Amino acid sequence: MNFWTGFAIILVSGMLNASFPLPMKYSRAWKWENTWFLFTTLALFLFPLILAMAAVPDLAGMYAALPAEAFLPGAVFGFLWGTAQVTFGIAIAGVGMAMAFAIVVGMSGLFGSLISMGVLHPDELTGPRGIALMVSAAILVVGLFLYGKAGRDRERETGAAGPSGSSFRKGLMVCLYTGLMGGMINLGFAFSGKVSDAAVARGASGQSATLAVWLIVLAAGYVPNLVYTVYLMIRNGTGGNFLMRPGREGLLATATGLLWLGGTLGYGSGATAMGAYGTSIGYAIYVTILLLWSTTLGILTGEWKHARPATVRRMKLGVAVILVSALVLSSTGFF
Repeated sequence: MNFWTGFAIILVSGMLNASFPLPMKYSRAWKWENTWFLFTTLALFLFPLILAMAAVPDLAGMYAALPAEAFLPGAVFGFLWGTAQVTFGIAIAGVGMAMAFAIVVGMSGLFGSLISMGVLHPDELTGPRGIALMVSAAILVVGLFLYGKAGRDRERETGAAGPSGSSFRKGLMVCLYTGLMGGMINLGFAFSGKVSDAAVARGASGQSATLAVWLIVLAAGYVPNLVYTVYLMIRNGTGGNFLMRPGREGLLATATGLLWLGGTLGYGSGATAMGAYGTSIGYAIYVTILLLWSTTLGILTGEWKHARPATVRRMKLGVAVILVSALVLSSTGFF
């Protein structure tokens, strides 16, 4: 019962997370920095704060009783992940939703697992799990090459270009950085056991206790997003855009935040419900839905509309190979 409940939760969560950039495509009065500012303020700070306060008894008192070093892993790795969240937004604007998700999801899953294993279980690097990771990495390189070639061909065929005339190559480099840093969120949780243990000691359930960690990691990740979007608003003089159609544009940014946070927290809940299968089968399901649904949305919203059929086929082949890499990566949960 719990397995299938977790399966359903992860299925829906993958679709929610893959859909989070969609509302931004319909923003007209606000610039990217306006929407991203409100989205990250809600999804990385305000909503997690409300949830943690509701789920963990005396959250402020629990934090006050913890030593400063208990917050350090979540804060440091959360900040590094936050830089990837900034560049993910830039990547989506530069190379499109489908390509950004495919590259970032494939790389962040691989590097997150590889770094976690190297730090926490270095002895496993030469065992079955380590070998599976290396095989996954080799397959991922092939998938990224195919997808990258399809993206370059699409740019040449359609004249597509990123913001401010940035080239596809620059957008691809942003995706690669995002994928590398995106795995840092895993380390933020892996080394924040003292925080979740303290929350349980205060009376929170096991799942609710993770919200106390989420708040630290996501709030730290919010900092670079806040700094960068405020910088852009000052540089571009777009701070006044918040007064332009605030109802419609604000709802779009709020929808973006709810989709992202719902998908992210939902995966954690679904993986927990699936028990021992959460990090293997659960992760495979989640990544599969992320890649397939984001690619579908990218096609439906016209990102590949004017590309030649051969280019679209190469893109789909790249997605399939990246998906195989993710499935091989998920198999490490069985060893």
